[in-house]
Amino acid sequence: MSEIPAGAMRFNSDSQKLEYWNGSAWFQVHTATPDLASAGDVSVGPRGIFLGGHVSSPSPAAVDTIDYINISSTGDAIDFGDMSSARAGLNSGSLSSSTRGIRTGGDGLNNEIKFVTIASTGDEQDFGDLDSNRRQMSSISSQTRGVFGGGTPTSQNQLEYITIASTGNSVDFGNLSINRDAATGLSSPTRGLFACGLNPSPSPANVTSIDYITTATLGNIQDFGDMTVARHVPSGVSNATRGLVGGGLNPSVTDVIDYVTLASLGNGADFGNLSADKRSANGCASPIRGVWGGGVDASNRLNAIEYVQIAIQSNVVDFGDLTVARMEHTSFSNAHGGL
Repeated sequence: MSEIPAGAMRFNSDSQKLEYWNGSAWFQVHTATPDLASAGDVSVGPRGIFLGGHVSSPSPAAVDTIDYINISSTGDAIDFGDMSSARAGLNSGSLSSSTRGIRTGGDGLNNEIKFVTIASTGDEQDFGDLDSNRRQMSSISSQTRGVFGGGTPTSQNQLEYITIASTGNSVDFGNLSINRDAATGLSSPTRGLFACGLNPSPSPANVTSIDYITTATLGNIQDFGDMTVARHVPSGVSNATRGLVGGGLNPSVTDVIDYVTLASLGNGADFGNLSADKRSANGCASPIRGVWGGGVDASNRLNAIEYVQIAIQSNVVDFGDLTVARMEHTSFSNAHGGL
């Protein structure tokens, strides 16, 4: 029997589920949940959602825009709904299950947690509250649990978690290894990684470090390795086996994409490049593709959406455009590596 390439997909006639091969085992791809099925809905496929951000035209301002894309195809983003209020400073402070997407905090230093149902276009709804007001957080998730880490003001080291299916306030999980904000997160079904960011002590400095947690087990974070470039406001995407971190700032913007194998402790390695030097973009993923949208180069907000095949080291390819050029937004999908 010939070797099955990582990322291959099949339909399992016994379980009636779509599955993908991660290099060692078959995993289920997003399908309709029982409550959705009973309501007459069907799977929407791998869907990526981009929320909020900061625009420069017609005048500098945060926006309440929510866009979505079908990750399996290419094309421009489509209107999904509206946030409860205009927010920037979101970055990687969002997470998701296969049915629900959740975002937190943002400019104005608020503690709000909001959610949308990914299969149903519409406005976001209230979920609960963080334990303090924060922006520039990072996050990871499994199918059932989401974990938020760090953030500012004063670059924090807190980790707190929610049960994604149940609205409510966040609960203490543990601590990061250092205070950091403007980092990014990567998820596998069992493990969450927090990478890069800005550490304020003894003076503000970009970091290369990667930390990890076992998502199901409360406790402090552990050392994983280092990325090739120290930076803050990068953006991460992941499938079940591999995590990618693209772009960022230190002290100028970069187009570098690094990757790690999520199950194996170690340092990041070169994957390829974004289409331009940029920071404060945001990404989402399916088992096959990682997608980045928006961001800012040396001075201009961007609306470009671009993608890679996560299993194949390469530069990005054009996907389409967001509905508006923006930075410091956030994003999630119903098919990322944690599910």
